Amino acid sequence: MRVAIAGAGAVGRSIAGELLENGHEVLLVDKAPTAISVERVPMAEWLLADACEITSLDEAALQRCNVVIAATGDDKVNLVVSLLAKTEYGVPRVVARVNNPKNEWLFNESWGVDVAVSTPRLMSALVEEAVSVGDLVRLMRFSHGDANLVELTLPPESALAGTQISEVEWPVDTSLVTIIRGTRVLTPTPEETLEPGDELLFVAAQAREEQLEDLLSVRREGAPKG
Repeated sequence: MRVAIAGAGAVGRSIAGELLENGHEVLLVDKAPTAISVERVPMAEWLLADACEITSLDEAALQRCNVVIAATGDDKVNLVVSLLAKTEYGVPRVVARVNNPKNEWLFNESWGVDVAVSTPRLMSALVEEAVSVGDLVRLMRFSHGDANLVELTLPPESALAGTQISEVEWPVDTSLVTIIRGTRVLTPTPEETLEPGDELLFVAAQAREEQLEDLLSVRREGAPKG
């Protein structure tokens, strides 16, 4: 997979390193000469250019990329890069970094963004995830389909504790993708039994989040919420 990363700062370089370790082809693009540190990520391709310029993106051969990551520290730049990648080059997957949470509402498919990653929001969500049991925590938003990656730790009093996955009537537009049980990462199967303390990760439509939380929480059908 070929990935272009706009922004060769600490965030961009870190992402590049991870992708290279996983066997992907990576191009780092930055307009600041001081950011071009080939020795820090020697296996990557490097391009000194302004990622907001069509001529630069032509030089980067963006049309050959499977993924573009807009990872600069400037939200305006990340939005422009995302829009150009999607509309001018038809890049299948565009991921954008959100630096200011107040701008998060802009990072959607109208600007070419498939996945928006807000570092402040993600850190907040991870704190919530670490201390919350029985409450739904939103970890990441996907622009297409208005879907979110959400997590809930199953409380001991949940009505679903001890229930097989195949027996659960999940809300529509939700999908259980992973169960984290202690140090194990489990792929959900129909025969798997939900256990108290399981961390359940779902991709779910935002409109279904409350219904999903009601299903997994300690509340029984007909009981008042909250």
